[in-house]
Amino acid sequence: MYQAIFYATAEGDSPVQEFLEDLAKKPRAKILKFIQHLEERGPDLPRPYADTLRDKIRELRVPYGTLQWRILYFFDGKNIVLTQGFLKKTHAVPNEEIERALKRMSDWLRRKEA
Repeated sequence: MYQAIFYATAEGDSPVQEFLEDLAKKPRAKILKFIQHLEERGPDLPRPYADTLRDKIRELRVPYGTLQWRILYFFDGKNIVLTQGFLKKTHAVPNEEIERALKRMSDWLRRKEA
């Protein structure tokens, strides 16, 4: 089994935790349920629930009515590091979200080794 971890900056800010705290109770509960499925299945969680975006960055795809929530993450061994969450408003995941996730992954790995 895998363990989901909220990425935190060196200052202790957690983008995913802040994102979840700002949501209403029902969509937050659904996203947390999808995270639980991700922990159970890991990289074997299939589409339409999860997909690979670029390099090692993946997306957890959470539909909620007409809305599409996304949680970006990467695997670090048995850890699933959740980098950010957002409401998807375009057909493709915005490149700036992927770039942000890549920077957070680099930061995570650099601080882990230090």
